Parts: sequence; C-alpha cells; structure tokens
Amino acid sequence: MTPLVLLPGMMCDARLFGPQIAALSGRIEVMVPTLTAHDTMAGLAKDVLATAPPKFALAGLSMGGIVAMEMLAQAPERITRLALMDTNPKSEAPEVQARRLLHMVAVEDGQLDRIMQDELKPNYLADGPDRAAILDLCMDMARKLGPEAFIRQSLALRDREDRQDVLRQADLPALVLCGRHDRLCPVHRHTLMHDLIKGSELCIIEDAGHLPTLERPAETTAALVRWLFETGDDRV
Repeated sequence: MTPLVLLPGMMCDARLFGPQIAALSGRIEVMVPTLTAHDTMAGLAKDVLATAPPKFALAGLSMGGIVAMEMLAQAPERITRLALMDTNPKSEAPEVQARRLLHMVAVEDGQLDRIMQDELKPNYLADGPDRAAILDLCMDMARKLGPEAFIRQSLALRDREDRQDVLRQADLPALVLCGRHDRLCPVHRHTLMHDLIKGSELCIIEDAGHLPTLERPAETTAALVRWLFETGDDRV
C-alpha cells in the first residue's frame, strides 16, 4: 500500500485530520504537509510533490483539494488514488476575489482574529454539539499559522486556474466527499466533480458542513477507508 498524503484546508494544519490520522496510522503511512510556503497553487503543488513519496494516495479538503487537483495536473503518474473533500474545481469568481482582497487588507492591518471569527468561521460548520470546540480548534490553527500564511494562501486561492479538464482526464480510484450543509463548497460542486471523474464515488456526509473530518469523523473516516482499501487496485 502506497502512503497517504493529506492536504489541509486554508489556515488549518494536521489537526484537521486528527480523527482520520488516529484511525489510519496503524494501517498506512500518513503524511500531512504544511501549505504555507508559496502564494500560487502551482508553487504549493510543486512543493508537496518535492517531498512526497514516488507514488501515493492523495486526499485534500477545501484548499487542500484545490492543491490536490494542481498536483494531479503536474504529476498524474505519481498519484494512485484521489479524494476531494469540500472543495471546488473552478477558478475563483470575481466577486469572491474582491471579497478576498478585503480580507487580505484587514489581515495585513492586524485583524486576523476578526476575519476568522466574524467572516469565515460562521460559514464553516453545521449546527451540532461539538460546534464550539471545533471552532475553537479552527481559531487555534489559524493563529498558529499566522497572518503571512493567510496572505499567501489567499493569493493562491484568488489566482488559481480552473481544473475541470484535469478531472475529466483523471483515471484512478476517486472519492468526492462533502458535508450536506457545506455553504462554502456546496453539494452541487461535488456532483459536478463526481460527473467529471469517471467511476468516482460520491459521498455526502449528513449533519456536517465544511469540515466533516471533524464534524462527523466516524462517517468521514469510514468513507476514506472504503476509498483506500476497498476501491479498485493500487497502482504499482
């Protein structure tokens, strides 16, 4: 079994996948790169590829999924299977680009906490008993990464390319997964990716928003286990 590379979302670290790492580490080598070194998707993808094994399974959530699609564009022969979670294959819409610029200006002015608390975090999660604890974890991850990471990641997201054609050409075991109540990357984006990737599995996680890995960890882990160990044959 090839190793698994997990790519976290914007302003998140390996803790985004804490339940999945705990469940999978005894069965497969798991790596979680930090996506903060570049301000372009191409640069982020190249950086991960430089440190990844020769062949690997690849899963990304949100911005991590966008980086995963860029990696698939750059080195499809190295990726044995692909999971795209709560993400978007399209380039960024002009109105979102404009809003992102306002966020970057505010963060440069020392307002990272306000942007995360008031404008981003409320859109992350569905209602649930663990919502407050998960939001606190998101805030801690963002603070640990800091304003410079926010700016670089924002630029990479703002200027990214549309990768729908890359998904049309994909030929590997693929999982497309999202929370039913994801407002940032809605279900229809995932039905689109499912339609683009021939033979992919679509999994909608009930009672979850943008971060099903934390909101509904058991269900999300089960879907990843099926994708890793029960879907097709690993490439060699």
